[in-house]
Amino acid sequence: MVKDILARDLRVVFCGINPGLSSAGTGFPFAHPANRFWKVIHLAGFTGRQLKPEEAQHLLDFRCGVTKFVDRPTVQANEVKLQEMRSGGHKLIEKIEHYQPAALAILGKQAFEQGFSQRGAQWGKQTMTIGDTQIWVLPNPSGLNRIRTEKLVEAYRELDESLVVDGL
Repeated sequence: MVKDILARDLRVVFCGINPGLSSAGTGFPFAHPANRFWKVIHLAGFTGRQLKPEEAQHLLDFRCGVTKFVDRPTVQANEVKLQEMRSGGHKLIEKIEHYQPAALAILGKQAFEQGFSQRGAQWGKQTMTIGDTQIWVLPNPSGLNRIRTEKLVEAYRELDESLVVDGL
């Protein structure tokens, strides 16, 4: 089981779709060696150093957190059913209402659209909010996503810089 890393007064909570088998096996989020999450959030400015999956709890030191739509691990995220995503979206809203981070970063357009019953999502900040929490849609850092690491960093840095401008 991969546990959420959540607390009050966070700058951002990153939300993945579900754990892959590497994460399920280790208990740590974004544990597959090909996943670029840890590198990208560091290069984008969220962490002072590149954390390893087993150091995930240290995200809180940087006022960041991690959660997911679905607890069930799969080989690939496309194995997650639409109903699981919708149900996970309802649970996610409850978590975010409770913790109220400054921003919720959904990793992937399809995840956002399925989890929140939306259509035509664009990258970046969304008009939809959960209470005072901004919602951002960022590219998924999975090694299966062909987007270049530099482009991932650029997208994530936009969120980090937005939070800095807001004094967070």
